[in-house]
Amino acid sequence: MTAPVFVAASLASAAVGDRVTLDGPEGRHAVAVRRLRVGEQIVLTDGAGTGAYGTVAAVAAPDRLDVDVAEVRTEDPPKPRLTVVQALPKGERGELAVEAMTETGVDAIVPWTAARCVTQWRAERGRKSLAKWRATAREAGKQSRRLTFPEVADPMTTAQVAGLLAAAGFAAVLHEDATVPLATAPLPWPGGAGEPHARAAGDGAVLVIGPEGGVAPEELAAFAEAGARPYRLGRSVLRTSTAGTAAAALLLGRTGRWS
Repeated sequence: MTAPVFVAASLASAAVGDRVTLDGPEGRHAVAVRRLRVGEQIVLTDGAGTGAYGTVAAVAAPDRLDVDVAEVRTEDPPKPRLTVVQALPKGERGELAVEAMTETGVDAIVPWTAARCVTQWRAERGRKSLAKWRATAREAGKQSRRLTFPEVADPMTTAQVAGLLAAAGFAAVLHEDATVPLATAPLPWPGGAGEPHARAAGDGAVLVIGPEGGVAPEELAAFAEAGARPYRLGRSVLRTSTAGTAAAALLLGRTGRWS
């Protein structure tokens, strides 16, 4: 049976042989919901690249258990870093997109209020929606056994997204009318096809996913001025909530992240 993963506040100083306490909401979930017992395997992560692997040493109801650490692992920052700019979908499709992209391996997710978005994040609704996206990324990170959870940024405007694209090593916009497949786009990392991309390879990749109504012409123009090129995935047109996952998987494979 695979050991369950829980988030610990800080593991920066954790070492083999230490006894680490898990309490609060995560401790309550481990004790009251998962009903972990002494001797069972468990993984603790800080979500920032460190994981402590060990066994439950003691349980104190209702929300505390102690873990004897047998192994500590740390992850280097991923290269290239992959950021997906996700236009706001309707209903719960935003959380579905965040969940799938987290499981796939996306490193950062940027909510984007595109011109053709039906959903608008304003005031309290916006704060609650952003909190849901961040909670979803955290839970999906645990479920997929990631030691580094994706960052979910504050919502960005089109101008802010353009700035993000301008600083990227590879900048792309998915668009159904594009003629060049993302599968053959020139990349500044091993595995890229065609002529090398002109930008520095160390700046990561930024991928823009438009809303159901598509990316508006003025947005495409702003992104093109920032250096982003339009690409397509294939003959079929994916929904905004699934396109990011498919495109991310393609790029992670091509850049060697999945090797």
